Amino acid sequence: MRNRKALIGLTFILLLVAATAMSLAQGVIVPGPCRRCPVPPRTVALPRALPVKSINIDTKITGQVATTHVEQVFRNDTDATLEGTYIFPIPESASIVEFAIWDGDHKLVGEVRSREEARKIYDEIVRRQRDPGLLEYAGRDLFQASIFPIPPHSDKKLELTYTQVLKAESGTVSYRYPLGIGHNLAQIGEVTGRVDIEAKEPIRNIYSPSHDVDLTNHGSRNARVSFESKAGREPQDFQLFYTISREDFGLSLLTHREPGKDGYFLMMLSPKDDWSENEYAAKDIVFVLDTSGSMNDEGKIEKARSALLFGIKSLHTEDRFNVISFAGEEHLMESGMIAADDKGRARGEQFVNKLKATGGTNINDALHAALKQFDGSDRPKMLVFLTDGLPTVGETNIERIVDNARSSRVQGLRLFTFGVGYDVNTALLDKLAAENGGVADYVEPKENLEIKVSNFFAKINYPVLTDLALNMGGVQTDLVYPRNLPDLFKGTQITLIGRYRNDEDLQRIKVALTGKAGRTPRTYSFENLSFPVREENNDFLPRLWATRRVGWLMEQIRTNGEQKELRDEIVDLGTRYGIVTPYTSYLALENNAQPVTVDGRRDSPGFSGGNVSMDQMRNAPTQRTVQGLYSTTPSVAKSTTGEAAVAESKRARAQQESVTIASDKDDIPSAVMRSVGNKTFYLRDGVWTDSEFKADARKPETTLNFGSDEYFALLQREPRLAEYFSLGERVVVLYEGRVYRVNAQTK
Repeated sequence: MRNRKALIGLTFILLLVAATAMSLAQGVIVPGPCRRCPVPPRTVALPRALPVKSINIDTKITGQVATTHVEQVFRNDTDATLEGTYIFPIPESASIVEFAIWDGDHKLVGEVRSREEARKIYDEIVRRQRDPGLLEYAGRDLFQASIFPIPPHSDKKLELTYTQVLKAESGTVSYRYPLGIGHNLAQIGEVTGRVDIEAKEPIRNIYSPSHDVDLTNHGSRNARVSFESKAGREPQDFQLFYTISREDFGLSLLTHREPGKDGYFLMMLSPKDDWSENEYAAKDIVFVLDTSGSMNDEGKIEKARSALLFGIKSLHTEDRFNVISFAGEEHLMESGMIAADDKGRARGEQFVNKLKATGGTNINDALHAALKQFDGSDRPKMLVFLTDGLPTVGETNIERIVDNARSSRVQGLRLFTFGVGYDVNTALLDKLAAENGGVADYVEPKENLEIKVSNFFAKINYPVLTDLALNMGGVQTDLVYPRNLPDLFKGTQITLIGRYRNDEDLQRIKVALTGKAGRTPRTYSFENLSFPVREENNDFLPRLWATRRVGWLMEQIRTNGEQKELRDEIVDLGTRYGIVTPYTSYLALENNAQPVTVDGRRDSPGFSGGNVSMDQMRNAPTQRTVQGLYSTTPSVAKSTTGEAAVAESKRARAQQESVTIASDKDDIPSAVMRSVGNKTFYLRDGVWTDSEFKADARKPETTLNFGSDEYFALLQREPRLAEYFSLGERVVVLYEGRVYRVNAQTK
C-alpha cells in the first residue's frame, strides 16, 4: 500500500526460505539512494547498513508459545533522504503478528510477495553490494520491507511482533533472539531485553550462555529474565534455556557434536523450591571469625558481627553449631557443638555481641580448634572461616598451616573461606577450601561484607543433597567439570560440562543421581536422554567447555606450579577457541593478527613464520599489542597477597564456574579475532583463517571466488557455510573434513 500524503511506499516480502539450525541475525536496513524523491539527491557516501541506535526486546512465553515484540531505532546520519531495504530473520515456523513503521502518528500496513521474487531481490543486493555480511541472511526465513523515506539526520523507528512455538528437547525449552551476527553490517547501540515466562509446571534451570541475566519474580511457575548490553560492545544472539519439571530434581541436557569429533554436553541439575522443613538435612556448622585489631578498620567487625548473627538466627532446630573467635589466640563459645534450639541460638547471639577486635592473627590454632569440633557423625559438616589478615601469631608459614589442616582433615567436611580486604593470603585460603570440598571467596573493600556473607549463610542453611555422584548410564565421558560435584542447596543448581564419544546415536539413556538427604541415601533417575553422533545446535558448547578446561588447568598451575604440558595445552586451547589466558598475546600489524606465546613462539594451529619476541611487540612503532585481558607476561601465581592476588583468585574461580560465553569484544578487538558458531577465525595477511586449518595438512580443498555462480550454488547446498563466509571476501575454513578457500572477486 502507498500513503500518498506521507509519500511513503511500503512493501512487505515474506521469504519462506528453507529453515536451518544456524544462528539468526539482527534485522538491518540496507540503504540506497532515493529513487522516488521529486528531486534526485546529490551523490552521497552510503553506509553498508544504517546504524542501529537502540533495540528493546519484550518477550512473553506462555506454555511453549513465545510472543516477541521488538522495537528498533535506526539512524540516518547522512545529508540525504534515503530509501532502504529492511531485512529481518524470523525463526522457523514463526508468524508475523504486526509490523509498523512510525512516521509521526502514521502506522503503515503492507503486503506479502512470493519468496521467488524476494529471493531475487536479496541475491541482487548481495551481488551489487559485494558485501559478505549480507550472507548472514542466506538460508533463513526472512521478513523484508522497503522503507521510504528516511530523512537525513533522523531516527527511524520500526516495531515488529511475531509468535513462535518453542522447541523442548530432553525437557529443556530454548528461546533465541537474533542479535549477534548483524554487527558485521551495522553498528548496534544499546540493547535491553526482558523475557517473562509462565508455565503450568515448576520452572527450573534458567540459563543463558550468551548474557549475564538478572532473574526476578521467580516463583514456582513464573519468572522474569532481563539483560542489557551497552553500546560499543559486540553483541551476540540472546539465548535462554529453562526446564519444566514437577520432579524433586529437574535436569536439562544440551549436546553438540560435529561428524568425526568428540561431542560436548551441558547438564544442569536443580532441586525443587518447595522442600518441607523436615526434608532438609540437619547439619553441623562451625563459624570462625577473625577478631584481630585490623577488623576495626572501616567497621568490618560490626558488619561481620551482623552477618554472623544472621547465620546463627537462621539455623534450624535440628542443627548443631559452635562459634570460635580468634586473634592472638582462639576463644570458643562452647567446648563442643550445641543444639541450635532457642536456647542455643540465644547463647550464640550473646557470644557474638560481645566480640571485640584486638590483637594479632593466629590462623593455624584457630583452624585446628575448629576442626576438632566435628565428630564422626554422618551429618553434613561445614566450617566457615572469615579473616581479614595474614598469619602473624603462632605458625606463620603457609605451607605448614596447610599441612597441619591436611593432617587434621575431617571426612565429609566442607570448608568455606572468606578473605576480607586485600591483606589476605589467597594461596592459603584457596588451598584450604579446595582441599576440603569448599569454595574460597573474597570481600573487596568496595563490597558490602554483611550482605555478601549473609547471602552465603542463607544459601548453605538449606542443604538438599550432599555427597553427590552421577551415573551416566554407559555414555563414555571425559574431562567433565567440575571434577567433583558440589553439594546442592535450595535455590542453587549444578552445571556440568564435558565431552562424550560413541559410535552410534545413544537414545533413551538413563542417568542416575545419588546422594544423601541428611543421613538417608537417595537416588533420582532421569530417562530418555539422547547423546547423538551429530548435533548442529548449541554450537557454544565447545568454547564453553574449553573455558572450563582452561580454568581448571590454570588452577593446577596456581596450586602446584607451572609445567610445560599444562602451559602448552592452555596456549593451544586459548588460541583455538579465542579464550583469555595469561599465556597468549595477539600481535596486530594493521590488519594482520598473529597469536604468540609469552616466549615469542607461535604454537597456534595454522600459523607459521619467524619468531616475534615480546621486546619486538612492545617496541616496534608500527605494531600494537592488544593489551588488557591478554598480557605479554603471565601473572600466574606471582603474588599471593594484595589486590592483584584477590582479583586473580576471583577470576580463576569465575572461569572454573563459567556458564556464559563472553563476547569477543570483551576479550580481543574484532579486527583481530572472530568467533563464529563453534569456530574461531584470525585475520592473517588479509584472510580470515580458521584456527583449525593447518597448511601442511592433506585435506581436499575447494576454491571459490566471492560472488561467483559457484559461490552461491555452494551456499544453497551448504547453507551453514554462509555464517563463515560472511566474515569477508577472503576466508579459509575447514568444514566437515574439507577446506573451503574464498578469494576476493576480481574487479
